Amino acid sequence: MKKEEIVQADKDYFMNVFNDRVPIVVDKGEGVRIYDKDGNEYLDFLAGIAVNALGHSHPKVNEAIKEQVDKVIHCTNIYYIEPQAKLNELLVENSAGDKVFYGNSGAEANEGAIKLARKYFKAQNEDRYEVITTTKSFHGRTLATIAATGQKKYQKPFVPLPEGFKSAPYNDLEALKEAVTDKTAAIMVEPIQGEGGINPATQEYLKGIRELCDEEGILLILDEIQTGLGRTGKLFAYEHYGIEPDIFSLAKALGNGVPVSAFLAKEEVADAFTPGDHGSTFGGNPLACAAAYATLSTILEEDLVEYAAEMGDYFQAKLQDLVEKYDVVDSIRGKGLMIGLEVEFDANEIVSEAFEQGLLINAVSDTTLRFVPPLIVEESDIDEAVAILEEIIAES
Repeated sequence: MKKEEIVQADKDYFMNVFNDRVPIVVDKGEGVRIYDKDGNEYLDFLAGIAVNALGHSHPKVNEAIKEQVDKVIHCTNIYYIEPQAKLNELLVENSAGDKVFYGNSGAEANEGAIKLARKYFKAQNEDRYEVITTTKSFHGRTLATIAATGQKKYQKPFVPLPEGFKSAPYNDLEALKEAVTDKTAAIMVEPIQGEGGINPATQEYLKGIRELCDEEGILLILDEIQTGLGRTGKLFAYEHYGIEPDIFSLAKALGNGVPVSAFLAKEEVADAFTPGDHGSTFGGNPLACAAAYATLSTILEEDLVEYAAEMGDYFQAKLQDLVEKYDVVDSIRGKGLMIGLEVEFDANEIVSEAFEQGLLINAVSDTTLRFVPPLIVEESDIDEAVAILEEIIAES
């Protein structure tokens, strides 16, 4: 199909939920670059919104997928699956979790985490079901995860929403304490808010939440959908804070583009689930687990977590030069290769102009640019991206 035919088919047949689509028809990708149907090349610093941690068409992931396709793509969780067993062990042995369950998206993983928290107290005959989240959070697009999301713009079209959710201001420990009641089952937090503006939790805040949960017998759920698997310069963002969650969720980078998600829990919490409490037709299928195992094992074997920290420092230093040089560039936020740049004019204009110059980024607010390049990004790629940004900013 030609580009015009593809765009028209989308307008004719696809539900209109993506008004901000960029005028590009992606044809293929390699490493940190993607190519459109017209043969144009783009430096991809969005990486599928933090999904393609190993970049596009990574040979180890591709080989694992091809090998699994020739064996079996799907069976059912009624049977034991070797790729799933291998992934179980790799995730648990490298995290604070003791047991794992798989889904197909971040929303599914968060939904499962919420269900597990409620079941944990139900199993103890305790009437605790409320989940406290934070303002500006984003936890998914199912009805329950929209209710958990602390942004009215996502909630308004779908009210009434499921009950049992409330939000408190992010990085405000006292407000969070005031929100706790005898019905509180869990506190659910992103270590760094992604869609909310690349807002990192302070050390005091996350440590304080862990202490609050311990004191009140509340479960701590960390949403690591965007922050997990090396993105922040640690394998999991909670490692920056010296704490461990009771439950945490993963998705995005887990399959390097193949839809797969997971939530993990401490054994005492995980044991609240009994047969019939949860399930998934496609979650944890052989193909997804093979891709996820190849992705995670590559991240670990090639020391990409430490590398992401180094590249993150380099990138942030380059962006800091822009902050010091231009009055319209305010500040940078984030950890590792999850970075936000605050500007004093419409960030979406920068996104559009960057696209015209072959750089793919996006904005998470009217004044905040988001950079989440693949973990394999090199200094030369960062230099190229910053040079494009500086040219745009200098002319603004």
